[in-house]
Amino acid sequence: MSRIKTIMRSDPDCNIISQDAVYLVTKATEMFIEFLGKEAAKTTINTKRKTVMKRDVDSAIDQVSHLCFLEGALEWQ
Repeated sequence: MSRIKTIMRSDPDCNIISQDAVYLVTKATEMFIEFLGKEAAKTTINTKRKTVMKRDVDSAIDQVSHLCFLEGALEWQ
């Protein structure tokens, strides 16, 4: 939670951050990562592999409409 609070403090518009807000953002982040991981794992299983790869995460982003905001986020420059 301390890392999340540090990230939240980096926003100049946030002056006061309550512990409840930090907890909720941390929990939401955990839930988001869990969802993304499960979707990527589905692709891995469907291709009969055991290791989740970047292409599986990309595939999950392409297949799930809720994740469309992440398109291009994993592209390396």
